[in-house]
Amino acid sequence: MELAAFRTALDQWLDEHGDALAPDRPQDTLDEHMAQLAKVKRLTFDAGFMRFGWSERVGGLGGSPLLRAYLGEALTTRDLVEPGIYSMTETLAPTMVDYAAPALAAEMVPRLLRGDETWCQGFSEPGTGSNLAALACRAVREDSGWRVTGQKVWTSLAQYAQRCVLLVRTGPVESAHGGITALFADMERPGITVRPIDTLHGGPEFCEVFFDDVVVPTGRLLGQEGQGWSVAMDLLPHERSTALWHKAAFLQRRLQDLLDTVAEEALDPVQVGETVQLLAAFRARSRATQHQLAAGERLGPETSVDKVLAAGAEQAVFDLVEAGLAVEVLLGDGSSASRWRSEYLFSRAATIYGGTSEIQRNIIARRLLDLGDDR
Repeated sequence: MELAAFRTALDQWLDEHGDALAPDRPQDTLDEHMAQLAKVKRLTFDAGFMRFGWSERVGGLGGSPLLRAYLGEALTTRDLVEPGIYSMTETLAPTMVDYAAPALAAEMVPRLLRGDETWCQGFSEPGTGSNLAALACRAVREDSGWRVTGQKVWTSLAQYAQRCVLLVRTGPVESAHGGITALFADMERPGITVRPIDTLHGGPEFCEVFFDDVVVPTGRLLGQEGQGWSVAMDLLPHERSTALWHKAAFLQRRLQDLLDTVAEEALDPVQVGETVQLLAAFRARSRATQHQLAAGERLGPETSVDKVLAAGAEQAVFDLVEAGLAVEVLLGDGSSASRWRSEYLFSRAATIYGGTSEIQRNIIARRLLDLGDDR
């Protein structure tokens, strides 16, 4: 299906099924957001829309990735899903399609697309910061598979997840990238402990995850042993492609909500103009990335530009929110305070989560502009 026809059909279906798709209760907690996400994914999958843009070999209906991008944009613009948790599918499923055994991908990906399962990403570890190659969570090979011991942190949605795309060390630290392997672990296996982290914005989205002699069967290898770095480098650009297009739709919606809520004279027109420019630049760059993906081109370090622009736009939008709704944001007073305040506080981490802006600028300088030693 072409994008124009898909857009028309989806918009009509969303109009007709607005009541069924609407949240059953106020979206004040992460539990409520997760329940709403599962419902929306189930309804859109059963109607066929969630399946477009995905390969037929994993239960999809084919077509351009632009169809997936528009679906997330439409759902976000209508305030039916929270884009951060919705976009975990865009982060994890493409790598599963590329690196899992075909039978495993065909079995598992439809579960994620339909909302029957939640997956998480076990990459970051305590003490390693943005140096992913320094991970220490270890897996030892056995006849039946791998035995995993170690810890992950900042693992989004781990308390809800049935599966985890997990990076482990199977070789010596000295071998750096070559000593890392990617596994697809069941989160209900004995030996896994999940501890949600209380965050400033009030939503325990992140978790610590402990692995104590956890067995991962041989058939759950993603790629080949020692190929984990390639898996990670395939996954991270997806985290900064369609997922960020959905973030852009969310920021556009919030900016419009603010302008509809606050009197024009209460906002600095220069700050409004600068915010609009930053958001427009981010959306333009992200749009180019969507078309690069649709053309079948492999995403790479250029998506770090998207991430830097996304962080700047997110903080600019919510700086404007803070300026226009200071009482609600800073003091938590008012009927709409909970959401504005939570989203403002979360935006403070935009230059940190998903790879710090400092690291992204280093990648841009070294790998795109050839400035300095890329090691």
